[in-house]
Order: sequence, then structure tokens, then C-alpha cells
Amino acid sequence: MTAGDRTSDYDFALPEGRIAQRPLDRRDESRLMIVERDTGRITHGRFRDIEGLPAPGDALVLNTTRVFRARLLGRRDSGATGEVLLLRSHGNDEYEALVHPGGKLRPGRTLHIAPGFDVDVLHVTDRRTRTVKLRAADGDVSGAIERHGHVPLPPYIARGDTAADAERYQTVYACEPGSAAAPTAGLHFTPELLARIQARGVRRVDVLLHVGAGTFKPVEVEDPARHLMHEESIVVTASAARALDETRAGGGRIWAVGTTSARTLESAVRADGTFAAVEGETRLFIRPGYRLRAVDKLITNFHLPRSTLIMLVAAVAGFDLTMRAYREAVAAGYRFYSYGDAMVIL
Repeated sequence: MTAGDRTSDYDFALPEGRIAQRPLDRRDESRLMIVERDTGRITHGRFRDIEGLPAPGDALVLNTTRVFRARLLGRRDSGATGEVLLLRSHGNDEYEALVHPGGKLRPGRTLHIAPGFDVDVLHVTDRRTRTVKLRAADGDVSGAIERHGHVPLPPYIARGDTAADAERYQTVYACEPGSAAAPTAGLHFTPELLARIQARGVRRVDVLLHVGAGTFKPVEVEDPARHLMHEESIVVTASAARALDETRAGGGRIWAVGTTSARTLESAVRADGTFAAVEGETRLFIRPGYRLRAVDKLITNFHLPRSTLIMLVAAVAGFDLTMRAYREAVAAGYRFYSYGDAMVIL
């Protein structure tokens, strides 16, 4: 095996204080690490500097998923507390979910979220998640989720959600509810920054990937090839595919905002480099050895050790440069993870 082939290669030491617990006052004030693949050069700026990097004729690809209030807190019949994290809808008010405590919330058990709003555990899936059914006395399950659910902050944010998180743990362009986690590279954009980028002749292309909580799950096997990816719902419309083809035909570059946009694009690109309209599921695991066909540049945050996300970054930037960038980010005091700083790979 060469460097980057093992899960343990993606371990790195991160002081706990570097894990961002809250967002900055302004989205585009976060720091930006600029990583140049051709030269190996690493420089530093602010996220608003991203405005000058894409060239006229390039395409900026955004994942327009919206985080819903997927975290449901309640009490079991015994009176003890419990938690359900909704991952994805199966229709008919049924969801795949993570539950806690798993040993107590077995099939046949019920978690009472609020008067007239309950969650029934139906069965255990092959991935050890649960299929649950939500019941609202008034029949409005979506409304009950919105009223009683919590913003599903990642497990490394050691606090409860606040009213501010309902806005800040959401991109400014989010429009399609369905994610259990935010596509965090997009959190740095403001409407004004996006408008300035588009005014320079950069095309905005919207795609969709509903993020599951599996995005935070570390790879637990030493050989990443044995890791089972959760499937996630994606949509690339015919008009988005056409815009991407036109960008390529005109010599433009495709900039993926976040690992979710990158996985969506790579799931929709054909062998000849053209794009297909897609509505379905992806389990694509991008790691070193994977040949990128859709993504030319990547904007991303700093990710968890041993995660599929840092492996995706290594597939784009190369393993050695990625780990050097991470070491430099730690040394330079960058803020990590969802509410943290950003990196662009050129």
C-alpha cells in the first residue's frame, strides 16, 4: 500500500479548541486557504477573496439542499429520554433514522416528542439504523417536525441548537428541504458575494444532494474499499446538465462548492465528460485512485480525521499536499469543521 491507501493515513492531531462551536458574525469573513496543485503553493486569505478566482465562463456549482429540523427529542414510555435523528424520507411519514439509546429504542417502541406527536420504531435496517413512522394527531407531520424538531448540529458541536442556528446552519441559497446536515462549504457565501461572482461572468449551476448523517461517520476499517457508503438522494436537472456541458464546450472550468456538489457532479458525468440529467441515489466514494472527470476546482471546509470527506479532498489535491495543508491549517490556527474556515483547491 502507498501513502493515502489506509484509513489511518488520514489521522491528524487537532486541538479541541480548533473545532468551531459557533459561526463568525459574517459568513464571508472566514479564513480561506488557497492550495495550488500545480506548484504545491499554499497561501492564505479571507473567503471573500474567492470572488476573484473563478474566470468568466467558469461555472460555480451549488448544492441547494435545505437542512430540516431532523433532531427529535422526547421521552420513552418509561419516562426516560430518547432521541431520533431523521436521515431520509421513505414517504408515507416513514424515515430512516438514527436513534439513541439504540438498545432501548427497539422495534415496537415509541418515543413521545410532544403532545400529539410520536415516533414509532418499526424495524432495524441492514446498516443498524431504524425505520421509524411519525404520527401527528392533526395529520400534519411536516408541521410537527418544524414546530418540535431541533436543528441537527453535528456531534462535535458541544451545545444545544439556538434560534441563530436555524439561519446560520443553512446556506443562503438553500431551498429544497431534506438534509440532516448542511453542505458546509456553502455556508461562507453571502447573497452579495454570489452576485459579484455572477456579475464577473461566472455561471451559477444548482444541483441537489440531500446530506445524510453518515457524512460524519468515520471510516472504521483500515482498508477504505471495505467502507459501506450511505446512499444519498441527488438531482441534476436537464438544464443543469446542459449548462455544465456548455461550460466545458466553451473552455470553462467547473467549480464544485463542497464535497456534496463534487459527489453529485461525479455521479452525473458520463465517460466522455458530458453530463446526464440524474434523479436517484448515489453511493459514490471518491478517494485517491479515483479519476475526477467532472470537477476542476473544489471549495471545501476542513474535515474530520479518517472521514470519507478528507479522502475526497485527497483525491482532488493529492494525499501529500492535502495532509501538508491540514498540518499548516492546524499550525496557523484555522477553525475546523462545519462552522470553521475554508479551503479552495486550484
